[in-house]
Amino acid sequence: QVQVVESGGGLVQAGGSLRLSCAATEILFRIASMGWYRQAPGKERELVAEMQRGGSANYADSVKGRFTISRDYGKAIMYLQMNNLEPEDTAVYYCQAHNPITRVNYWGQGTQVTVSS
Repeated sequence: QVQVVESGGGLVQAGGSLRLSCAATEILFRIASMGWYRQAPGKERELVAEMQRGGSANYADSVKGRFTISRDYGKAIMYLQMNNLEPEDTAVYYCQAHNPITRVNYWGQGTQVTVSS
């Protein structure tokens, strides 16, 4: 059973914007801490932004002031609004949901974001 599904990637020019979405099963969404990760070619997967159930958010230094993470509990969807994109943001972006009860991490299939210079 698929738990999380990302969408919204694409090709954009530097300085442009994209919004990623991550839909999760409602039960998981309500209890999980969730985050966005990315992996560029030849690099390790890194945390981009995360949001706890209480609403506190953390961001990687490289995206602070440009990216905004949010959660819509009514729709069970998490978003990543990405503004002022840079070529260095090019990567596959993954959604993760962490179940604090089972301690299982659920990953989406990933969505490609490509920023041209």
